[in-house]
Amino acid sequence: MTASPVPAPATLTARAQEVSSEIVTDILTLVRQETSSHDLAGLAAGLDLLRELAVHRLGRPDHEHRHPGGECGDTLTLTYTGTGAGHVALVGHYDTVWPTGTFAGWVQPEADGDGREKLSAPGIFDMKTGLAQGMWALKLARESGAPLPTVTFLFNGDEEIGSLSSRPVIEDLAKKADVTLVLEPTAHGAVKTARKGSGIFRAAATGVEAHAGLAPQDGASAILALSEFVIAAAKVARPEKGTTVNPGLISGGSATNVVAGQATASIDIRISSESEQDRVDAEFAAIEVSDPRVRIEVDHAWNRPPMTLNDASAPLFALAREVAREQGRADLPEAAVGGASDANFVAALGLPVLCGMGAVGDGAHAQGEFIYPDTVPAQTALVAGLLGRLAQPLRG
Repeated sequence: MTASPVPAPATLTARAQEVSSEIVTDILTLVRQETSSHDLAGLAAGLDLLRELAVHRLGRPDHEHRHPGGECGDTLTLTYTGTGAGHVALVGHYDTVWPTGTFAGWVQPEADGDGREKLSAPGIFDMKTGLAQGMWALKLARESGAPLPTVTFLFNGDEEIGSLSSRPVIEDLAKKADVTLVLEPTAHGAVKTARKGSGIFRAAATGVEAHAGLAPQDGASAILALSEFVIAAAKVARPEKGTTVNPGLISGGSATNVVAGQATASIDIRISSESEQDRVDAEFAAIEVSDPRVRIEVDHAWNRPPMTLNDASAPLFALAREVAREQGRADLPEAAVGGASDANFVAALGLPVLCGMGAVGDGAHAQGEFIYPDTVPAQTALVAGLLGRLAQPLRG
């Protein structure tokens, strides 16, 4: 990698500390606008708010494009031209798993036993803190006067439901950029260099309806057959190999006095290797139920491939560790996690990517998810410092 002047680490970190309250204000502004993956109006308002915040902090972008999401939230790209030859993609989703209206009844958690402050809100950890920190990272890097890469922000509103419309936009941007930094939350301060692949299988059972009292023998229950299938499917899991199977949703039938003619189940599957993906496919296809009158069809919908620290990403992680050390951190750990993210798509292309560059806290997708606000300056300074080192393309 071509060397370029960089801001003094201590100065950058100190500046992040000075503006910490403003960054937290932006974080709270974002979480107050609820953006459930299934609320198109809320998502549209949330994306408008994100753009307004970016323009407020960074000025109008040199290029922007809003990609329609159809039944999903739109994807917005904002490009700020740098002074160097490098190009960095900063990727983050603005949708959350929380239904609209959750914020009103949210209860703040108590501080840790040592009195350490927490901030809690739906989506604050996963991952609106990362979005605010990313914008401020570019702002602080600009203020430092260091040469900077061109930076393209990508905000998508469908990550929590599989990035169904945004995946091609993410992959296209990753191919154009030199590196991609995904602003998902950290793993207790660690960068996420490996993630499981994921799939959401849909099993649909079609039986024979009949009156449950007058002629139950004439019916073939889709619910009973699907229950058999789900129990068998759960046994396909191999936790020791990193494979989990979770039947998360199930529904069916038309009335209590009718033998169910239809039933469906949505099954979340996580894998750590392609070989396990092949095994899961084969074993699901081999499942049989006891009533031959019931037909079960399974949609093997693999969503994200497994992510590992590939050869392209290793130099980027080494650089991130170097920046962290220069900023006074003893170490920047890495972690492998069970959750998938948009970084999986980039890694599968063999391109350099780091994930988990955002919030420090805990409780993703759980009541009481929170961040530690005292970590906001360091995380923002880390991304800002990386930008200052990526004015020229990274070379492995």
